[in-house]
Amino acid sequence: MLLALWSPKGGSGTSVLAAATALALARRAPARLVDLAGDQPALLGLASDPERGAADWLDLGAGAPVEALDRLTVEVGPGLRLLPRGRATDPALAPLAAAEAGAALAVALRDGSPTVVDVGTAAAPAARAVLEVADHSVVVLRRCYLALRRAVHASATQRVDGVVVVEEQGRALGVDEIGDVLGLRVLAQIPWKPPIANAVDAGVLVGRPPEPLTRGAEALLAALGLVRRRAA
Repeated sequence: MLLALWSPKGGSGTSVLAAATALALARRAPARLVDLAGDQPALLGLASDPERGAADWLDLGAGAPVEALDRLTVEVGPGLRLLPRGRATDPALAPLAAAEAGAALAVALRDGSPTVVDVGTAAAPAARAVLEVADHSVVVLRRCYLALRRAVHASATQRVDGVVVVEEQGRALGVDEIGDVLGLRVLAQIPWKPPIANAVDAGVLVGRPPEPLTRGAEALLAALGLVRRRAA
């Protein structure tokens, strides 16, 4: 199973939600988290960014050996392994070759452990290809007019299962409005509360995940039919 999370605008909380969702899956069975955005090592409290990862695999093209992916992963918590982004630059491939490599990566990741991919803003051809091949694709948005506007015009929005809304107080844009404008189901709502930001800043997301974030991740997985909904 391959679940891809993305947002058309940076700073929407996609990476944090991807990490929380992967941790929720790992509590049930071994899971993987794939970082195409580059922030997961810091979010998960790693001392440094791994030098090699998904970008290096993609740079080899669509014929890259599948077994090499496991060798690039690092253990980040009980039952959870991270495939980091790797090099700081995008794969030096032509757009068509990069898209083919991204599709090959997604197909390879669909086998084995349940996998969550932090696609970021899906700006690169390889990242967009992952979205197209994933079993489930979810767009993450703050209650922000600019983010909603970008989502409306993004072609990838047409192929998603639904939207996760990150709540912010004081925003005029309502959750139902976001769903109505996009014509998508609101799968979950994440309240952006100080304990979540504090856990991220302190690098303790793995050991002490904030309950509001965990509840949101569980709600997303339940809405997609990937886990049973938690009792109230």
